[in-house]
Amino acid sequence: MELGPKDIEKIAHLARLRIEEGDIPAYADNLTHILDLVEQMNGVDTDGVAPMAHPQDASQRLRPDVVTEENQRDHFQGNAPATEAGLYLVPKVIE
Repeated sequence: MELGPKDIEKIAHLARLRIEEGDIPAYADNLTHILDLVEQMNGVDTDGVAPMAHPQDASQRLRPDVVTEENQRDHFQGNAPATEAGLYLVPKVIE
């Protein structure tokens, strides 16, 4: 698919991009190559190919589920203007 200068100007307008006149031929060439690659990839037969979640079929390393910090609730609630029974009290905002 060959893109011309008018196509590039229209794409730039839709994308709200300003392109200098001298750069239009380079953009046209690059976008044409990209669209040709997409067209080539669309022609590949993918029947029977299972979708993959990760290209290397790797799994995420997990860390042990252990507590790494001490409880600092009393320290943090000491900074609050009002608390009750371990909860923060805030002004009513909905009538």
